[in-house]
Amino acid sequence: MVWNFVVQIVASLVLTAISYALSPKPRTEAPKAAGLDAFDLPTAEEGRPIPVVFGTVLLRGPNVVWAGDLKVDPIRKKGGKK
Repeated sequence: MVWNFVVQIVASLVLTAISYALSPKPRTEAPKAAGLDAFDLPTAEEGRPIPVVFGTVLLRGPNVVWAGDLKVDPIRKKGGKK
């Protein structure tokens, strides 16, 4: 009776180890730095259609006249002790 339980535990551990060893490993790519091209920023183009929106809707890349100064500033501060 006890031997049957021990055999089942050992068999389940062996089968778990085999399934882990044979499972496919996920392929991950190196992360890339995000630039201004990676975002859906508002644009100002002549001749672009103006969407008519009823209710609350998420507009991706709307057409605007002025968006402010778009520039990238590197972070130069270090955290921790002062």
